[in-house]
Amino acid sequence: MPNFPQFVEDLKRTRDEIRLKIHLGSKELQDEWSEIESHWSAFESKAELDKSTRDVGDAVKFLGSELKDAFERVRKAL
Repeated sequence: MPNFPQFVEDLKRTRDEIRLKIHLGSKELQDEWSEIESHWSAFESKAELDKSTRDVGDAVKFLGSELKDAFERVRKAL
């Protein structure tokens, strides 16, 4: 992931867009969103470390990819 800070910003933007629409979604989507939000908190904390170290571990990259996939699933379901 060559431009990790941009990746994080893209995820934040996608998250914000979905959050605006999620209240209209089904209970299933709301449940999935709750789970995504818990993952987001962990990701955001770890991504903050990147600002000072620029050395992101594989676990953070993997979690970011999972979040991206989850955001896409929710977006397609809306």
